[in-house]
Amino acid sequence: MNTYKTKGVCSSEIRFDIEGDTIKSVQFVGGCSGNTQGVASLIAGMKVDEAIKRLDGIKCGAKSTSCPDQLAKALAEFAAAHQ
Repeated sequence: MNTYKTKGVCSSEIRFDIEGDTIKSVQFVGGCSGNTQGVASLIAGMKVDEAIKRLDGIKCGAKSTSCPDQLAKALAEFAAAHQ
């Protein structure tokens, strides 16, 4: 299980499992429960690069980031470290 400490959002961290280049599971700690569970469910089984492409840059209200955007950052950091 990988852990990413979020910045600028309601959730405090994101935990995720990757197998090869596929996202196996995602769990947000804190944040809007229904929304974060929905995002986690939708990207399970998705390729890491595709998830980054879909989630990167999403904003939450006036914030410059969001929980999905933070997940994209976590996945990009993971992908860069495992090339």
